[in-house]
Amino acid sequence: MSLLHIPFLADLATIRRDIHAYPELAFNELRTADLVARELASCGLRAHRGLARTGVIATLSKGSSCRSIGLRADMDALPLEEKNDFSHRSTSDGLMHACGHDGHTTMLLGAARYMAENVAELDFDGTVHFIFQPAEESEGGAAVMIADGLFEQFPMDAVFGLHNWPGIPVGEMAVMPGPVMAGTCAFEIWVHGHGCHAAMPHQGVDTLVVSSQLVLALQTVVARNLHPCESAVVSVTQMHGGEAWNIIPDDAVLRGTIRSFNAATQALVEGAVERLCSGIASAFGAQISVRFDHRYPPTVNSVAESEICRRVARELLGPDKLRVDELPSMGAEDFAYMLLEKPGCYVWLGNGPGSGGCTLHNPHYDFNDEILPLGVSYWVKLVQAVLGARSDDGRG
Repeated sequence: MSLLHIPFLADLATIRRDIHAYPELAFNELRTADLVARELASCGLRAHRGLARTGVIATLSKGSSCRSIGLRADMDALPLEEKNDFSHRSTSDGLMHACGHDGHTTMLLGAARYMAENVAELDFDGTVHFIFQPAEESEGGAAVMIADGLFEQFPMDAVFGLHNWPGIPVGEMAVMPGPVMAGTCAFEIWVHGHGCHAAMPHQGVDTLVVSSQLVLALQTVVARNLHPCESAVVSVTQMHGGEAWNIIPDDAVLRGTIRSFNAATQALVEGAVERLCSGIASAFGAQISVRFDHRYPPTVNSVAESEICRRVARELLGPDKLRVDELPSMGAEDFAYMLLEKPGCYVWLGNGPGSGGCTLHNPHYDFNDEILPLGVSYWVKLVQAVLGARSDDGRG
C-alpha cells in the first residue's frame, strides 16, 4: 500500500468514536455539525453552515486554476437501538450510527486537516470543497443541499463520494462505472372490501384474502415482466388490517418498496403493479388503489471519473486490491442527487468481513477504525489526481 503518513490518526479515532457515541437523526445533526466546524477551524478552514439546515462545507484552494471538485461525507445516524457494549456505544436510546457515517465524516475531516496542514507540499492546482451532508438516511439531504444552492455557491466540476462496505476486506476498494446503487420507490396499496362477521364471510368482501392474493401476485412482477437480465426488487414490508378476532375488516393497507436501476424499468414495474391491483380488485369485487412515492434515484457513476478513482485505488492499495466487477447494490443512496447534477463517482471501501453482526443497519455494527488512514489517503490522492498541476486526465 502507498498510504500517507498521518501523524494525527489517534485524534481521528477519538473523533470517530465521539460521533458514534452521540448519534443524531436527519436534519438534527447539531452537535455533529458543531464538531465538524470546530475541527475545520482548528486547521485554519472556515466552515460555511446553513445549507440543508445542518450542512457544513469548507473550501481549500491552491494555485490559479479554476478547476474545482467536491468530496462528500454523510453525518446522520439511524433510529435503531444499539446492542454493542463497548465504551463508545450510543448514549441516546433508540439511536445509533449503524451505517458508518461517523467514519465517513471523520475520514473527510482527516483529509481536510491533512491537506490544510500540508498544502504547500501537495501537487494540486484548483479548489476542493469538503461537503458534510445531513440526512442521507431516507430524508434526501443531498437534494435539499442542492435546492439550497450547493452548486451555485460552491461551483464544482465533479463530485465524489465514499461508503464503507462490510463484506469487502480491509485494504480493498470497489469502483464501478454506471449504476452502483439502486433507485428506490415506496408504494402504498389500499384495499377496500366490505366488512362483516367472521362467521358470515359470504356477506362481505374479505379484504385480508384480497390482500394476501395481492402479496403473492406482486412476487410475479419482476419474474414475469422483466427481461431475465434486468434487475428490480418488489418487497411488501407492511400489511395492516383488522382489529378484532371476529370481524372481517372493511379496509387493509399494504406498503413496501420497488428498487431498480433505471427509469424504464421503474415505469414497467409500476405498470405491472397497477394491472395486478386492477385485476385482483375485479376478480374479488373489491376496490384497490395504489400510490407510488418516488424516493432516491439510482446512483450512477460517470465513466471518466470512475477511471480516475480506479487509478487512485490501484496506486494506493495495489492493483490486486481493486474490485472492478462487483454487482451493484439494491440499497439506495442520496448521493445519487449530486450525480444527477455533476459527473462523479461513488466508491465502496472495504470495512472487513461483515460477519458477526457487523453489517450495515445492524444493531451490532461498528465502523472499523483500521480503515481511517485508507479513507484519508484516498481522498487526498484523489484530489491530486483530479486537480494535479501535471494532471493528464484531460480536464486541465
